[in-house]
Amino acid sequence: MTRRLASLSLAVFLLPVFAGEPVALFDGKTFEGWEGNTGSVWRIEEGALTAGSLEKKQEKNDFLATTKEYGDFELTLKWRLEGSEGFVNGGVQFRSKRIPDHHEVIGYQADLGAGYDGALYDESRRKKMLAQPSKEVLATCQKPVGEWNEYRIRAEGPRIQLWLNGVQTVDYTETEPGIETRGMIAVQIHGNATSVVQYKDLVIREL
Repeated sequence: MTRRLASLSLAVFLLPVFAGEPVALFDGKTFEGWEGNTGSVWRIEEGALTAGSLEKKQEKNDFLATTKEYGDFELTLKWRLEGSEGFVNGGVQFRSKRIPDHHEVIGYQADLGAGYDGALYDESRRKKMLAQPSKEVLATCQKPVGEWNEYRIRAEGPRIQLWLNGVQTVDYTETEPGIETRGMIAVQIHGNATSVVQYKDLVIREL
């Protein structure tokens, strides 16, 4: 009996570990596990999901999304953004949905670029900034344009936390009823800008 109880206890203890193993969302070579405009907008360069050009303007927002949905998770990734004119911006969507027959998605976005690094935005739903770091906090974690940055995004129940380059920039608790708690993850290039955005090393751990 004691041996059986010990074995059961060990199994219960190990279950969350196996259930929450880190998984790479992007293999650095193919679009396996992703869907979107892979022929006209998104491409793979230097092992990164890449969109945009420094010679030609991106006319409208575009999103490359995972084929799988996620609820509670912790996601880490690296991103890089540079541009010459317009609203040079991107973002990482989560708990999001595509709008049918439209180029937009709705859901939470870890914003980046155009002065919004480290901020949490509600894309195409409430269309407002939900939380953002102070200038003082941002000054401790922003990198020069063109350098790789790292995002850590944690969504657990109503609580959402963001870290930019190791510094926490957002700790937000959702209070509005009816907001989706599960959805796809997507990366964005913002429209109306001449810019290039890249994302790589996307690793998720479900909670």
